[in-house]
Amino acid sequence: MICEAASVFGNNLFGMWLILTVLGLSSCLSMSSLAFAKLYWNPSYEVWKFKSNPKFPKPENVRTEVLLTIKCISLSTMLPALSLYLAAQGRSQAFCGWGGRSLTWHVASAFVLVLGIDFFEWGYHYMGHQIPSMWKQHKSHHKFFNPTPFSVIADEAVDQLMRTAPMLLSVVFPINMDVLFGLFAVMFYAYGVYLHSGYEMAWPDAHHPIINTSFQHYLHHAEGAVGKPRHTGFFIKIWDQMVGGDSTAHMLASGKCSCSKCSRERGERSLEAFKKVEKVDYSCLLTPGFWLQAFA
Repeated sequence: MICEAASVFGNNLFGMWLILTVLGLSSCLSMSSLAFAKLYWNPSYEVWKFKSNPKFPKPENVRTEVLLTIKCISLSTMLPALSLYLAAQGRSQAFCGWGGRSLTWHVASAFVLVLGIDFFEWGYHYMGHQIPSMWKQHKSHHKFFNPTPFSVIADEAVDQLMRTAPMLLSVVFPINMDVLFGLFAVMFYAYGVYLHSGYEMAWPDAHHPIINTSFQHYLHHAEGAVGKPRHTGFFIKIWDQMVGGDSTAHMLASGKCSCSKCSRERGERSLEAFKKVEKVDYSCLLTPGFWLQAFA
């Protein structure tokens, strides 16, 4: 399907960008909206028990997340569009289908892509917290210390362009474009929705030794700052563990873990506690006037 789109718009870079932007807006906002409706719109006690931060963000914060996301989707589709354009022009090693290669080759290449892209994303994200000039670009994402599923790509322009840079790998290496686009859709938005959901799962929980969970990413938003790269990894913890950026390990060692699992075990997520939490009315998000206030 990806290559078919490239063949239709192959000579029109703007057309390729436009169709990817429309598809990106519809798919990303749909995924985030469904998760938000499930987790934030009149949540039950049984759902709330798994929330990392027991409080709910204000509607104004959610509005900012959505507006930034809309802007960033138009930026994050630029390099993917260029990648397809170069493929259609025969100026890259991109291909679709089997491309004369075996199943083993495709599985191995997918594994290498996941590992390599995860390392790249961690490294760039880590530098965004260590280098002051890069932090200036990244800090807007940390407005959302209590994030919702709408904050996955609520970044600034430079961050979006750099994080989609691996989409141009086909210029150098033979890559199945269906696999590459699929990995980005699953890795960097669907999994991103989970990481930014503000809610944890029974498995994998925050104590998993290998996988980064939503609790780690909540800590990243709540604790991360310039000179404080906390949990800048995406999928696996090893990159953060190599540089001492896994604050969950310190929490567990000190016996002061604040994940929802430990909070439940300490009795802090009782029904009485839930009744004391302010339930935010998000119905204003459905009114045009509320959105127009952002531009007033």
